Amino acid sequence: MANHYEDDVLGKAYDKRLMKRLLKYAIPYWRLLLVCIVLLLFITGLDLVQPYLMKVAIDDHMNALDEPMLAFTPGNEPRRGIAFDEYIFVRERELKKGFDKSGSDIAGEPVPAEIRQEGDKHYLIMELHGDIIKRELTSADLSVFKEYDVRAVTKLALILFGALTLAFLLNYVQVYILQYTGLKIISSMRLELFQHLQGLSLSFFDKNPIGRLVTRVTNDMDALNEMYTAVLVNLFKDVFLLIGIVIVMLKMNVGLALVSFAMLPVIFGATALFRIKARDAYRAVRMRLARINATLAESISGMRIIQIFGREKKKFQEFDKINRDYFGATMQRLKINAIFRPAIELISSLALALLIWFGGRRVIAGTLEFGMLFAFINYLQQFFRPINDLTEKYDIMQSAMASAERIFILLDANDLELDPTLPMAFPRPRGEIEFKNVWFAYNEGDWVLRDVSFRVEPGETCAFVGATGAGKTSIISLIGRMYEISRGQILIDGVDIRTIPRHELRRHIGVVQQDVFLFTGDIQSNIRLGDSDITDEEVLKAARYVNADRFISKLPGKYEARVRERGATLSSGERQLLAFARALARDPAILVLDEATSSIDTETEALIQDALTKLIRGRTTLVVAHRLSTIQNADKIIVIHKGRVREIGTHQELLARRGIYYQLYLLQYKEQLGVS
Repeated sequence: MANHYEDDVLGKAYDKRLMKRLLKYAIPYWRLLLVCIVLLLFITGLDLVQPYLMKVAIDDHMNALDEPMLAFTPGNEPRRGIAFDEYIFVRERELKKGFDKSGSDIAGEPVPAEIRQEGDKHYLIMELHGDIIKRELTSADLSVFKEYDVRAVTKLALILFGALTLAFLLNYVQVYILQYTGLKIISSMRLELFQHLQGLSLSFFDKNPIGRLVTRVTNDMDALNEMYTAVLVNLFKDVFLLIGIVIVMLKMNVGLALVSFAMLPVIFGATALFRIKARDAYRAVRMRLARINATLAESISGMRIIQIFGREKKKFQEFDKINRDYFGATMQRLKINAIFRPAIELISSLALALLIWFGGRRVIAGTLEFGMLFAFINYLQQFFRPINDLTEKYDIMQSAMASAERIFILLDANDLELDPTLPMAFPRPRGEIEFKNVWFAYNEGDWVLRDVSFRVEPGETCAFVGATGAGKTSIISLIGRMYEISRGQILIDGVDIRTIPRHELRRHIGVVQQDVFLFTGDIQSNIRLGDSDITDEEVLKAARYVNADRFISKLPGKYEARVRERGATLSSGERQLLAFARALARDPAILVLDEATSSIDTETEALIQDALTKLIRGRTTLVVAHRLSTIQNADKIIVIHKGRVREIGTHQELLARRGIYYQLYLLQYKEQLGVS
């Protein structure tokens, strides 16, 4: 993989390779996911039974008064029926097996009967011994037959209510478990990604904008969460529902089912076309969104420079162009979605109209029951619901696949800080540092350090000076293995640092940089940095050593005073003092000061110089400074020029040579005196 992380990498709507890898994160939670799928199966069954219950209520009871019946003598009825006069009337459709319909009342054989309406009157007609007996029914008589249907409809309504209530409860449990599982999966992935980021080398972060990396851990993880919760498991519900509807409709009435499915080829064609168009539109949206994130992160981080140099208008114009590009791409995607969903609605309406035309004619002709047609209309609407949601699910899948590809590219980044296979123990060093013919380049072939060799004895204070870009900070970074050298060796106490685990090596090195980074929290946590081995007394002692206690004691809350992001409420000098306390609280064997006093006022510098006199005693101290006045008392000064060591000596020795150091000193001396 290339070191530079490309934000234009976009996945397909569905990628088997990515999906297989994503499912590995779900394996630890397979039991919970299985419970969700089982619950969805029950929920689907409850959804399917609702139209059927309404069909039974309509056809078997609401419109069943004139249905053919069989009259049984009491005690011979095969099931419960309507007791009227000396007979028990049972509707033929409710019987599980057929009966001889010839008129008879011998040996309990059933007698055909029906209720027929003529004008405003109702008559009970029975066929007895071949004779037709016709009896007018009073309102009280008719209510006996209607009461049976009222009780049945009430029972069906209670069953329907129970099914709806149970579906609600199961939906609640399923959604809760699914959301919990999705959050657990994403939480574990986010932890893995953050841990992986911590293990990447600084060269990786040099080449990848922070905005992009933050987007991976936030936006892209959220996109995956939506896939796990809204698509992955719910896809089973859609499949169960569609298959269930097809089976139920075919079982109920094959002719109506085939008519209902007549528009499916059109839907498949529209879906295939949408998939192609939506993929291209979505790629454009993701690319432009990534540019917005990167531009925002860069602009917000550099807002101070933008305002100082008055570049607000220029930056606004740049962002406006990117924003308009994103707007245009988003509108294109919305247009495609706006066409697809109404198109599916139109197709479903045509299918519904076709069903009503075909079934309605048969209802009018009396060859089809109205309840059957009503149930089919409900099933057809349920059938098209998952298809109507396809645009939303497709968007989620597109986003998830693109996000998954980005996340996995990041997880596969090979710019790792690798420790030795057989690491050696590294106790507190004496502090002897030696560079042997060290070559280093951030980019291959572009050498920053060329054949650098020098030696620093334990307890010495060694300063590095040189023009900007000479390689001073690179030397400091290499000692802590922030970057790996290209050639040569770096030894501490005679041990090659590449054989030492990074955390062991860095535990003995205290670093204070020019740009001090403070974390949101309080003063104490910024000094301790989560190291529980550092006691409150040691924090206080370190702060007093570097004279930071003077301003800390004046803050509201003192050591518990809140610190905003990057220490925005503290002065640069106060941040530097906290950085000194942070480094010295760990009692390092090697102290590194990288331009540590370059942005501090004279009064604060005096406080630090006073502290340094005490603190460097017994420690090897490496100092990078442009202000030569701060290193005049160093035991050794190394002059770096264009990546090479040009001069080594004390302040007086180097001045006497009248070389590069002398020229640097003379230049600063003239600037201080205002001499041209």
